[in-house]
Amino acid sequence: MGKWTRVRYCSGLPLGDDGRRVTASKKHTDISREIARQGMVLLKNNGTLPLGRNGKVALFGKGTFDYVKGGGGSGDVITPYIKNIYDGFLELVGEENIFGDSVSFYREYVNDMYGKGNFPGLIAEPVASDDLIRRGSDFADTAVISISRFSGEAWDRHMDFDEGHGHRDVDRKIVSRSKEIFEHGDFYFSDAEKDLIERVSSAFERTVVVLNSSGVMETAWLNENEKVDAVLLAWQGGMEGGIAEAELLLGVESPSGKLSDTFARDIDDYPSTATFFESDTYVKYYEDIYVGYRYFETFEEARDKVVYPFGYGLSYTDFEISCAGTEVSGDTVRVMVTVTNTGKCPGRETVQLYFGAPQGKLLKPARQLIAFHKTALLGPGEKEDVILSFRKEDMASYDDTGKVSEASWVLEKGDYILYLGDSVRDAADTGCPVNIDDDIVVCHTGHKLVPHKLDKRLLGNGEYEKLELKDDETPKPQEGYWKAPAQSYFIPEERVYTTEELKDAENLPKLIDVYEDKLSLEDFVKEMPDEEIMHLLGGQPNRGLANTYGYGNNVKYGIPNIMTADGPAGVRFRPECEVYTTAFPCATLLACTWDTELAALMGRTGGKEAKENNISAWLTPGVNIHRNPLCGRNFEYYSEDPLLTGKMAGALVRGIQENGVAATPKHFALNNKETNRRHLDSIASERAIREIYLRQFEIIVREASPWSIMSSYNVINGQRASESHDLLTGILRDEWGFDGMVTTDWWTIGEHYREVMAGNDMKMAYGFFDRLKRAREEGLLSREAMEKAAVNILRLILRVD
Repeated sequence: MGKWTRVRYCSGLPLGDDGRRVTASKKHTDISREIARQGMVLLKNNGTLPLGRNGKVALFGKGTFDYVKGGGGSGDVITPYIKNIYDGFLELVGEENIFGDSVSFYREYVNDMYGKGNFPGLIAEPVASDDLIRRGSDFADTAVISISRFSGEAWDRHMDFDEGHGHRDVDRKIVSRSKEIFEHGDFYFSDAEKDLIERVSSAFERTVVVLNSSGVMETAWLNENEKVDAVLLAWQGGMEGGIAEAELLLGVESPSGKLSDTFARDIDDYPSTATFFESDTYVKYYEDIYVGYRYFETFEEARDKVVYPFGYGLSYTDFEISCAGTEVSGDTVRVMVTVTNTGKCPGRETVQLYFGAPQGKLLKPARQLIAFHKTALLGPGEKEDVILSFRKEDMASYDDTGKVSEASWVLEKGDYILYLGDSVRDAADTGCPVNIDDDIVVCHTGHKLVPHKLDKRLLGNGEYEKLELKDDETPKPQEGYWKAPAQSYFIPEERVYTTEELKDAENLPKLIDVYEDKLSLEDFVKEMPDEEIMHLLGGQPNRGLANTYGYGNNVKYGIPNIMTADGPAGVRFRPECEVYTTAFPCATLLACTWDTELAALMGRTGGKEAKENNISAWLTPGVNIHRNPLCGRNFEYYSEDPLLTGKMAGALVRGIQENGVAATPKHFALNNKETNRRHLDSIASERAIREIYLRQFEIIVREASPWSIMSSYNVINGQRASESHDLLTGILRDEWGFDGMVTTDWWTIGEHYREVMAGNDMKMAYGFFDRLKRAREEGLLSREAMEKAAVNILRLILRVD
């Protein structure tokens, strides 16, 4: 098949080896189920689990049928079916072993609430009568209670909603409904949920709680409740998640998921909560680098607030992790590990390696993840030898104030202690530290993204360091014509050429000439007049199934119109298209697999579905850091840890691009709050930005070479991300060597010409041609910047199949 033949002519041509379509095929949905099984985390078990397949069970909780496969907004997926936990038990143990009266009660209630227009996960827990619970306990010894939660794009969890908060981006109906259901915020159990769990657990010999949640929530009450025998954190498991839940509870497979976030007792235990809703226009990152376990493991008073630590997860079997030695060769450190299954059933274990850096002049977190590996399935008595490797420079800290070397990555002298284990809390000193004899400047970067409104930040000794406020030198929007356009959902229109124009174009160079090495891409772009390039720098009309518009689309120069699609949990089309795709588990669950090969498999699988449906750029993965559990979009993101995020998402990117489909890591950067996201200023230190909020993007760029990246809506230290030369050129291209295309998020409010000058190549979903032309005439937009953007856009088009 010739270059771009599929894009232009063969939309929907099946990719299956047998000539059938692979989209939402059984092979793909089975992969979705496997990911769900591998990422669900067993938080508590007193021996009740596994239940086995011979007993009877009573299902309680509206989550039995009010199952949430994934979050809302662009992360949603239109799928052919959804399997809830009842479907799972029905498939595995049969209808005769399930208490039918509670099934009827919850099914009818949920169907009625859905019929009234309620969202999955946003309906109240109904009151199950004492008689229903009694009859259930007469039928079975074991009760399984399902609790579900929903969150979505453009709104945050547990917010005090009024006329002054989030008025631009928040779905008022959703937020109002959430407040109505969850009296104390949806981080906590509602009074109705607590009442149900108390009454059921008092009536049954064994009680299991399943949390079908979009993000971190309360677990202390369950952990300390002796009447609750087991807790399975199921996250949002995609279209097959309910089957996976039942399989794990029944012991078809042993749970092997590990937490990608710290579960604390209360929402206020997270230091970022204090400022999360402080303002509608800014967020100050006072906690600095002390995010997640970096905070909870560093400060003694915070350690007791942890219910379940980062990396934690139970199994039905036991493992022994032993260090067989450490080898240092030049800049590379290798830790040899042996993992042995010492239990009585097959299982998988995740080996986690952390380091503790010397405090030195730059105070640092007590522990930081540096490497990990998930074993194969090990039978009782089986062993696996693992080598965990990393570079010394991976342990560097960023010095933004000159304590060691200003605006540089540095390794301070001293012993870097290595901790090995199965969670951050249980990792033990290997006894083989890595010694750095003298301070080392790994890399001098110069100052970028300097904060001008951050007056203090948390240090590792619990004190706050006062910061010198810099002069705000970020460019301001000009008055009059150049005032940024209001948020308008303009739709790209088709360009129409006259017959004469097309005839004149016969002798023009074509993009296929670049592909065939007849001329360079740079020379090709130089042949294009300003106006043709300007049209290229904005989104293009939809084709086929697409609803998020395209790139390219120039008939005169032979540039095809390639399509994009949303959906971090699967390729997303509009329901009216009636083309259903595989809904994979949410990104947080994928992160909890700690399995990079499984992430790559998801990428290959989803990327193939994108290609089969004529999508050339899949707008995934979302990789922003879980700064706080309240962010409504955390389900699209992986973890509180940048290394785990970068490694897992990088594997997904590689898998996607094996299909000749572009991956698009997003949202670059510091998009950690959804309320008023188009105007919110994320105010953080250079060190926090470098070590926490950009690190995962850097790993993905350096190790997976994504063909595109999406800049975020928000402001960073006074300047819009999409207009930031420091971010998009200084860091992304000059420091990291990114050679792909940068696109804005859809309908961002940045000024188009300023975005181009900053290194933001594509404006989606719509480009402002007239504003670019005016800026060019007035000398505000250079031909050089336009050509660079065009080269990056066309390079992406040349890469896709």
